[in-house]
Amino acid sequence: MIRGIHHAALSTGDLERSLGFYRDLLGFETVLDWEWPRGTKDMDRTHRLPDTSGRVVLLQAGNAMLEIFEYASPEPRAADPERRLCDHGLTHLCIDVDDLDAEYARLRAAGVEFHASPVDYGTVKCTYARDPDGNVVELQEVKSADDPLALRVPPR
Repeated sequence: MIRGIHHAALSTGDLERSLGFYRDLLGFETVLDWEWPRGTKDMDRTHRLPDTSGRVVLLQAGNAMLEIFEYASPEPRAADPERRLCDHGLTHLCIDVDDLDAEYARLRAAGVEFHASPVDYGTVKCTYARDPDGNVVELQEVKSADDPLALRVPPR
């Protein structure tokens, strides 16, 4: 039985820079920080890549986890940091916030690039930003806990 989505994963060329964004700036907490050497056959097999090595950090905020990989080998190709939202592939990560205007002001002051100021759609307010690798991150505030879109965080 499928219980839900556990995590999303990103690959970066600069893990410390990404941690500065997701952990330090957005407040995700580190759950796992692990490195693997070349010759780790299970990683090669599951990733379907030869001679992999690298480091992975799993972060958590509320009921969502984000896994960030930095490969040492094989040498990765850089992603297009200007990739359009309409292009195929992962379009964005959505992060639930309780005060969008405050988060928008805080993150802009920290130098985060936004597509636009927050937009009010009635029951939901949102805006889109870019992480240091150009990945799109949506910040969303659902105005009512009774709204079907409201995040349900199970007790720990």
